Amino acid sequence: MKIKPNYFVHLTPKSRNTKTGPIPVSTTGAETCPRTCPLRGGGCYANTGPLALHWGKVSAGERKMLWRAFCDAVAAFPAGTLWRHNQAGDLPGQWDYIDANALFDLLAANRGRRGFTYTHKPPTPRNAEKIKAANAAGFTVNLSANNPRHADKLSALKIAPVVCLVPNATTTETPGGLPIEICPAQTDATGQVNCLTCQKCQNKNRREIIGFIPHGTQKTAAQLVARKGQK
Repeated sequence: MKIKPNYFVHLTPKSRNTKTGPIPVSTTGAETCPRTCPLRGGGCYANTGPLALHWGKVSAGERKMLWRAFCDAVAAFPAGTLWRHNQAGDLPGQWDYIDANALFDLLAANRGRRGFTYTHKPPTPRNAEKIKAANAAGFTVNLSANNPRHADKLSALKIAPVVCLVPNATTTETPGGLPIEICPAQTDATGQVNCLTCQKCQNKNRREIIGFIPHGTQKTAAQLVARKGQK
C-alpha cells in the first residue's frame, strides 16, 4: 500500500459532538481536500473553532495515526458499528485524486461495519468508479454538492447518494424536482436527533437529497455558494 509519509488520520472512538452523537469519528489531513472545492477559500465549517485547531494538528502530524493503523482500528469495531469518516478532510488521496489502494484497504476494514462519509472530490471517470465501488462494498460515500443545482448534476451520475448546501430551511427541492430533506439534526428543536439516531446519510439507497444549512462563523461565504443553486 503506497501512502505518503505525511498522510495522517485521527480517530475519535466516541465523539462528543452533539450533531454526530457518540459514534466513532475520524479526521484526515487537509491535503486530502480537493483544490476544486469552492469552500476552500472560505465557508468550510471545519476551518473554524475547536475543529479547526484539531484538524490543523492532524494535518501537521501532531495528532497522527498512519493509514494502516487506522484501518486496523476500523476493522476492530464491533460488527454493525455506525461510524463517520472525516468530520474534516476527504477520501484518501492528495487533492482531487482518490487513492484506490488506500480506499480499498478502508473498504476491507469496514466490511461488516456501517461507515459513511462525504466527498467533494470531483467525480471524474476514475474517481466515479472508486466512489461507486465504495458504496457497493457497504461504505457509504455521499457526493457533496455545492448547491441544489449542482445536486441535480451529481444525482444524474447514479453512482452515490447526494447531499448539498442549501441557503435556508425552506429549500425543499432541487431545480430538477428532486426532494431535499434538511438534515434532521439541524431542524430538530429537542436536541435528541443526531447521526446515531438518524442514519439517513448512511443509507446509500435513499432518493432524497440531504440538505445542510450553512452554519458557523463562515456561514456567509457558504451561503453564497449555496445560493448559486436556487431556481
